[in-house]
Amino acid sequence: IFDDQGGQRPKSTFLTYVAEGDQLYHKGEYVKAIESFSTALILQPGDKSCLVARSKCYLKTGDPENALRDAEASLKEDKEFFKGLYQKAEALYIMGDFEYALVSYHRGHRLRPELQEFRLGIQKAQEAIENSVGSKCQCKMSTIELIFHAVQPLRRKQKLENKKTTNTEKTTKQLLGELYTDKEYLEELLEDEDLVKSKTRSGEKLQDLILNCITYLDTRTEFWHQQRPIYARERDRKLMQQKWNKSRQNPSSDPAIFVLKSLEDIDAALISGNAEGSLKRAQNVMKTVQGWSEKRVPNKNEVIASLHNCIGNAFFDLGDMDRALEQHQKDLKLAVQCELSDAKSRALDSIGRVYARIGKFAQAIEVWEEKIPLVRSGLEKTWLFHEIGRCYLELKRHTEALDYGYRSLAAADEIADEKWQLNACVLVAQSELELGNFKSSVSHFERALDRATLLQDSSSMEAIQKVPSLLMSFLFSLGILLVSFN
Repeated sequence: IFDDQGGQRPKSTFLTYVAEGDQLYHKGEYVKAIESFSTALILQPGDKSCLVARSKCYLKTGDPENALRDAEASLKEDKEFFKGLYQKAEALYIMGDFEYALVSYHRGHRLRPELQEFRLGIQKAQEAIENSVGSKCQCKMSTIELIFHAVQPLRRKQKLENKKTTNTEKTTKQLLGELYTDKEYLEELLEDEDLVKSKTRSGEKLQDLILNCITYLDTRTEFWHQQRPIYARERDRKLMQQKWNKSRQNPSSDPAIFVLKSLEDIDAALISGNAEGSLKRAQNVMKTVQGWSEKRVPNKNEVIASLHNCIGNAFFDLGDMDRALEQHQKDLKLAVQCELSDAKSRALDSIGRVYARIGKFAQAIEVWEEKIPLVRSGLEKTWLFHEIGRCYLELKRHTEALDYGYRSLAAADEIADEKWQLNACVLVAQSELELGNFKSSVSHFERALDRATLLQDSSSMEAIQKVPSLLMSFLFSLGILLVSFN
């Protein structure tokens, strides 16, 4: 098959290549999945769902730049395409542009406030900003730029003169730097009643955009006020760079900076799919830290425990479960010895994952049930109960699986997390089915289908839709047999 220019065109259909890409993605063959999605895009250029799918693959292969490019392309025709917004935020987050990512997470959250992904994205972006104070001080305020573009012809020529500046305003000006003039301008725009009633070309109310931007800037001001002003962060950034230039030759010159930066690098490599690089880095850092005295590093055991966890995670991603288990058990041993509850919870979590991966479900259950008293968040609780329930289901202990399924569902309902409501409903439905409670099973499969529809999870929708129909057919046939028998 040839195109108009005589070039060879793909032989299969768009949907075939998309399905092939999805299958390869779930198998972890991301490079091949990219090829399939790319071929599909030749047949339907600009398909936003396909662009998002390929973007996910690029992230898995450690190529956030191309991931961002595809995510932005998916938003070209539909600025409110929430999957594209989420993927854009994820790409920016991986690239380290946390404030950029935060803006996209917030935009997505305003569009789809019921989705847990955006709430978690906001949380992790804010935490990342807090953990990287001094590394970035510029923020891409795309929404502010949109407002400026929309109202530029209407901007007032006059400026406020002889305005008294309070101490608070001086502090705000110092914290926001160049963005302080933007904040003044936005506040001035709100005074124009005719202007704020107008809309942008995309239909958004100008007043809403202005208020959102001011709220963001106020939040940003409060954050930096709690930390350090911009001039201090800029100074510290330069000092940190100088220290790191020295620490490359003598890393022990500043243990705290070395450890924190190393852990960031190790995590970043693992997230980007470079498990081997993450492992090598973690092992080298371990050798360095082990050579330090406890006087120089008071929390030495805690650092070593964290490094055992990092090494174990790298081995896990590389498929070496024996070594992964060994490292996580060392993490657990140190956590118990030093009475580190968070580290203990982390280690039990990781050990359970290893056992579940290699099919030792009873051991996974034992470890994870020990973790239950250490759980702090509702999200962690619903995940943990679900995983324990899945293990019981694998062991055909359906009553216990059902119990944990309902516990997971209750936790998911408590935090209003649709994704985990979906997962928990499926677990409950499968357990009820195995126990012969067909009516309850159908009910929970139907609720799971509602959640999948809300989340636009097509693969889950297709899988779930088949089950109730097959089950209802079975019940119908069973009813006929019972009538005949009677």
